[in-house]
Amino acid sequence: MEALAKVKHIRVTPMKARRVVNLIRGKQASEAMAILKFAPQAASVPVFKLVQAAVANAKVKADASNTFLNEDDLFVSQAFVDEGTTLKRFMPRAQGRAFQILKRTSHITIVVATPDELASKSTAKKGGN
Repeated sequence: MEALAKVKHIRVTPMKARRVVNLIRGKQASEAMAILKFAPQAASVPVFKLVQAAVANAKVKADASNTFLNEDDLFVSQAFVDEGTTLKRFMPRAQGRAFQILKRTSHITIVVATPDELASKSTAKKGGN
């Protein structure tokens, strides 16, 4: 079982969001949420909500296909941050000049999966070569 959750145009710079996402990549979903709950970075709040959404998406997907899903088996199989649109603002400076301010945004994607999903993908790759 594999489930995806995305958030776009979040007002966190991609570099700061990547620091947080790197903490949870490859960890169990419950462990990742515990890490994010106590992480001091501001970007950990939207990433925490995104992991929760991915777990909820996995539950809905399992219910739709009539399969049993244990939440403790889920782990963060993929987590990445892409750069979103940049808002350009201007700040007045001395002697009539203007200074450009770039307010960067991020697109964050989290994929949670069960271990058997990972095993089936690796055997498919080996058989394809």
